[in-house]
Amino acid sequence: MTLSLRHILTSLTAILVTFGLSAAVRTNLGKPDLEAIRTATLNESSPRYYPKLLKEFMANDTTMTDEDFQYFYYGSLFQEDYDPYRPQANPDQAARLAPLFNKKEWSRAERKQILDFAIETLADNPVNLRQLTNRIFVYEQNGKYDLAKIWQYKLNHLLLVIASSGTGADPENAWQVVYPQDEYDFLNLSGITVREAKFQQPYYDYVVVNPRNASAPEGYYFNISEILRQYYLKHPSEL
Repeated sequence: MTLSLRHILTSLTAILVTFGLSAAVRTNLGKPDLEAIRTATLNESSPRYYPKLLKEFMANDTTMTDEDFQYFYYGSLFQEDYDPYRPQANPDQAARLAPLFNKKEWSRAERKQILDFAIETLADNPVNLRQLTNRIFVYEQNGKYDLAKIWQYKLNHLLLVIASSGTGADPENAWQVVYPQDEYDFLNLSGITVREAKFQQPYYDYVVVNPRNASAPEGYYFNISEILRQYYLKHPSEL
């Protein structure tokens, strides 16, 4: 396990009140009010207008609040270029870099390639949890500890936003994400190994996992109703 991943897991564990992802979370966020988020993030006069939040998120500081992160994360759903099944940014480079993630150590040149790709991907999708993790790791390995802490703060708060949206224990308390990939990354970053995802009517993904112990859940629920709604708004021919 990498240094950055250990830090991320420790921080996420601290966010949870008791052992297990179904625990209550120390935050007043709760389930997102998607209509309020849509209204605010599309309103140019709102302090949470999406381009303003995006500028704050991409800055090398930690001034955003829990609520800012919630509006930023779920506000992604309502942006013109949002597509939950958008193609991978620079897929050729992604394929070239894939073998590096099987190595125990990266050279400085390899770390630069990974960081450059992470930054490029985040410019396309700023809430990409996997590339945020890679960015943190490279900063740490390059001795850029202040930058690593800043971006870990951002990643931890996105994880907090997802964790606070429910418990994942049943459909009524399903977590909400903005990209299907986030289901896997959220659980993996929480120390849980994902096996497969199964769609359940009318709009849930049930993600089967390797249970931590005999009493742990065998899977978790994610509500993808808004993901599907936004997708079909932009691809009505696929209805």
